[in-house]
Amino acid sequence: MTRADKKLKRIRSGEYRRTDFLIADAKDSDMGPSMSWSGPVRDAEGRVIRNRTRAEWLDEMVAILEQDIVDIMLTSVSNLEQLQLRGAYKGSKVKPAIRANDASDIWRVRGGDYAKDPSLPFRTASLERAKEVGAEIGLYSITFNNDLDADYHSLSEFAAFRKDAEAADFPYFLEVFNPNVETGIDPEVLPHYINDCLLRSLAGLTIAERPQFLKIAYNGPKALEELASFDPTVIVGVLGGGAGTTRDCFELLYQAERYGARVALFGRKINLAESPLEMVRHMRAVIDGELTPLEATRSYHGALETARIMPWRPAAEDAAITETVLKEAAST
Repeated sequence: MTRADKKLKRIRSGEYRRTDFLIADAKDSDMGPSMSWSGPVRDAEGRVIRNRTRAEWLDEMVAILEQDIVDIMLTSVSNLEQLQLRGAYKGSKVKPAIRANDASDIWRVRGGDYAKDPSLPFRTASLERAKEVGAEIGLYSITFNNDLDADYHSLSEFAAFRKDAEAADFPYFLEVFNPNVETGIDPEVLPHYINDCLLRSLAGLTIAERPQFLKIAYNGPKALEELASFDPTVIVGVLGGGAGTTRDCFELLYQAERYGARVALFGRKINLAESPLEMVRHMRAVIDGELTPLEATRSYHGALETARIMPWRPAAEDAAITETVLKEAAST
């Protein structure tokens, strides 16, 4: 079993400890925004000069795998194939995962406006082909928009995916995005609307049909604690959202673990960092309780200084919490 398998087994058995919290590096952005989200290449002054090429992006993935801290790496099928051709997973304890669908709300390409309409389900990846290149689990995403026709369509396609996944003997985890259009729901109620939609979509499923764990937006302590405590058999993970400050990243990890999440699946917060390797190393330290979010932010900047890497922001500015949802329950 991979390290992720062992951790998930302990979590399900009720033996969770902080070191069992899983980190997933979400390197699947080529399935949505595409070229512009491979990550920046910067000059000595810290200025972005261009985006990484695919080869450079794959090099970054290999470096993360060799660091051996993350538990899961999520990629497109095409990039997983390239990593396997490089031998990157040979002897690795990191679980290879692929994005199994790419609904329209993640089509955020330059000049496009697809995401202005309610999410439409779509799948590029073949599960059979994904297994051939070594994928062990897939991510399926769904978005509820309080739109009967759109949500019915999305749930129908989710049912079709589950049938295909069962036939292919291919496990999955489920991502539930916040609505991508205006829903008319009171913002105070919206997190609970998402919780209700999520759990009712699982209620008709046997253990064999259910996702291995969830990936959701962090909508505050109350909503996360409500979801995580309702059914201990449902393992909740949080997505990273925007890049934010370094303190935002560490604060999100701290709060997510505190209020019941057991997985963090971060893309931009790792990929857009000045040093993705140092970001991952400090994420693990926060989760394990070795550093507070503020201490980790200061330590991260110390590591950048040692490596002579120009930070995006001054250390004091980067230590600020800027994401509203994190301010309410911020650590001290």
